[in-house]
Amino acid sequence: MDLQLQGKRALVTGSTAGIGLAIAIHLAAEGAAVVVNGRTQQRVDAALAAVKRDTKNANVTGVAADLSSAAGTRELLRQLPDIDILVNNMGVFEPKAFVDITDEDWLRMFETNVMSGVRLSRHYLPKILARDWGRIIFISSESAVQIPAEMIHYGMTKTAQVAVARGIAETTAGTGVTVNSVLVGPTRSEGVEQFLAALAVEEEMTPAEVEKRFFGTMRPSSLLKRFIR
Repeated sequence: MDLQLQGKRALVTGSTAGIGLAIAIHLAAEGAAVVVNGRTQQRVDAALAAVKRDTKNANVTGVAADLSSAAGTRELLRQLPDIDILVNNMGVFEPKAFVDITDEDWLRMFETNVMSGVRLSRHYLPKILARDWGRIIFISSESAVQIPAEMIHYGMTKTAQVAVARGIAETTAGTGVTVNSVLVGPTRSEGVEQFLAALAVEEEMTPAEVEKRFFGTMRPSSLLKRFIR
């Protein structure tokens, strides 16, 4: 499939592993000039190697910056002032009982999952509108509409992403710019692997048993009954 992305410049935030890395690899395969992003240079370098290993002649570079802060975002924008495609993938999750979620937890989750995409979109939108072509994509989650009881603060940020994406999209009506959110289901990412492993040790179960119980009790509406690969 040719998505006609040859020569387009794409930034994928939080792309050193999991969904973000997979997106970066596929965009590179389509001919886009891809920029991967992570918090540390070591992680960025590993992601660059992975993209190049998977895609021959990949046009890929990287920027190490922590987008959970305004300062980190400013540093990325200093190095990458203009792009055509923005994939707001960077995010964190944290299973925690509602009564134990502190104000600091709520603010940290919102700053990381929502404000990172807001700041980047606010910067790049005028530029792509001026060219009358661009894509802004928020990688949200099914948790946006089915708030998980075990991490309500995470679900709140995913709902917020959908609202932000829809609101920005309203401002692009009649142009060649589109803004969308993608509501991803439970995915076997690096973070989820660590979560399953820790829970398996805590509950004295195998990771497979933990996964089966997760879908039986926490995600009973899932049709796949397994994590997306």
